[in-house]
Amino acid sequence: MADTDKPLLIKRYASRRLYNTETSDYVTLEDISGFIRDGREVQILDLKSGDDLTRQYLLQIIADHESRGESVLPVDVLNDLVRSYMSPGASVVPQFLKASFDMLRDGQSRVLENMNTINPMSKMPGFDVMQAQQEAFMKAMTGNIPAAWPGMTKPEAETPPQPEKSDSKQDESLDAIKQQLAELQDKLSKLK
Repeated sequence: MADTDKPLLIKRYASRRLYNTETSDYVTLEDISGFIRDGREVQILDLKSGDDLTRQYLLQIIADHESRGESVLPVDVLNDLVRSYMSPGASVVPQFLKASFDMLRDGQSRVLENMNTINPMSKMPGFDVMQAQQEAFMKAMTGNIPAAWPGMTKPEAETPPQPEKSDSKQDESLDAIKQQLAELQDKLSKLK
């Protein structure tokens, strides 16, 4: 099993092909994007020169997603990024990004805290399952932000969860979820 604490080492050959050193096979930018989405850090090195090409390839992944219409960065932010590279003084972009991610985390925690008290759907059967899925999604969206940026710390709530259940208990809770979903589907079909 691969050590996921270390970055996944990808080597770029002279042919510009990318080689995954853990699995001993060639990978694409889309594969690398998948590794990152799964929470894995990557490091891309040029085999001949030893140069670190990670930033270049990460920017290429973002550019590819943006060009396909999967816009994540608003035009104003892109303009600020270009300006920050062109200005001779210290860039405000790292502080801007830090403040943005802090606001995202604060908003996320407020939404999750108020979900049960404000939302009338909280009385609906199976809502606790949907809430757990929402929490997992929000943690996945913000839980892998590196704390290596200057002045940035991870919130306490984002420590990795400790295993609470054995596999048999997880199977039982999965069966319970399936049963709740079946009951919901039955109720919905009766409403029609």
